[in-house]
Amino acid sequence: MQFGIFSVSDVTTDPTTGQTPDDTQRVRSMLTIAQHADQAGLDVFATGEHHNPPFVASSPTTMLGYLAGVTKNIVLSTSTTLITTNDPVKIAEDYAMLQVISNGRMDLMMGRGNTGPVYPWFGKDIRQGIPLAIENYALLRRLWEEDVVDWEGNFRTPLRGFTATPRPLDGVPPFVWHGSIRSPEIAEQAAYYGDGFFHNNIFWPMSHTKQMVQFYRQRWEHYGHGPAGTAIVGLGGQAFLRKNSQDAWNEFRPYFDNAPVYGHGPSMEDFTATTPLTVGSPQQVIDRYASMREDVGDYQRQLFLIDHAGLPLKTVLEQIDLLAEEVVPVLRKEMESQRPEGVPANPPSHAERVEQARAKTS
Repeated sequence: MQFGIFSVSDVTTDPTTGQTPDDTQRVRSMLTIAQHADQAGLDVFATGEHHNPPFVASSPTTMLGYLAGVTKNIVLSTSTTLITTNDPVKIAEDYAMLQVISNGRMDLMMGRGNTGPVYPWFGKDIRQGIPLAIENYALLRRLWEEDVVDWEGNFRTPLRGFTATPRPLDGVPPFVWHGSIRSPEIAEQAAYYGDGFFHNNIFWPMSHTKQMVQFYRQRWEHYGHGPAGTAIVGLGGQAFLRKNSQDAWNEFRPYFDNAPVYGHGPSMEDFTATTPLTVGSPQQVIDRYASMREDVGDYQRQLFLIDHAGLPLKTVLEQIDLLAEEVVPVLRKEMESQRPEGVPANPPSHAERVEQARAKTS
């Protein structure tokens, strides 16, 4: 099973010091975080995509392309690639380029994002969010899978004899996740294509996550990709760890209370009781996340949000070390000891996808 971290790239004032990083500092801290995660032995680093303050991750492929050159093992991914407002031609070319540069050590997650104004900024209508996601992804698949594409749709100019370059590495497109919190249409899309489904459940109760994942699994089986239990599932999560549980609560509370996303809302006690946010000792994080398979089944990827709410870089790096040294090894062992035979432990690697493609044509 893969364990890693994702960043939403927020620029937030540290409530304990009053200091706010500028955009340059925040971007560079994300690069440091990704490299540290690689060195610590985590499996995945993923970045979001945003085009508005207070976020800085406007160009995921630029960041991940750099990281491909300075990391060794970690899978580079996105926690959102905006399939609705990006041109699918540009997505096809940008991520094929990243695939080539990283030698296949990447994948990506398609999503609609959570910032309504981004639609008119890029000339799109938010009321067409689902149709945009469906049409753009269908075109993206063709651009990766067909050398020459003739295409006409509703949301961009037609293509005549178009070839996206570079071509995917070894002729096999990157693995794609579809990320959604509340839209069954996106879970349906993931199942239809046999892609992964990622439920970023950081603000939602497990009952909702369970419902969405179960629907995706049912539709995966319906479309003939295999038994429901073999569907490729990822979950989001949040944790703040210290050796001593009370130390974790005391240290994280001012960040929680002042965070732009959930600050000044529910108490930290209420929020941790109803969402996957876990503040405490490594064992408490292990116990909480080991139990999630009871609701969603055996899954393949768990990503944690740990660099948000103004947390200083030093603290984030300490969180990575605690995850990598004390949480992930135990969670991995526990998850794999219970995984049924025939259920994938990981999403398919590039090498596995190449082998599958060759088997189909032989």
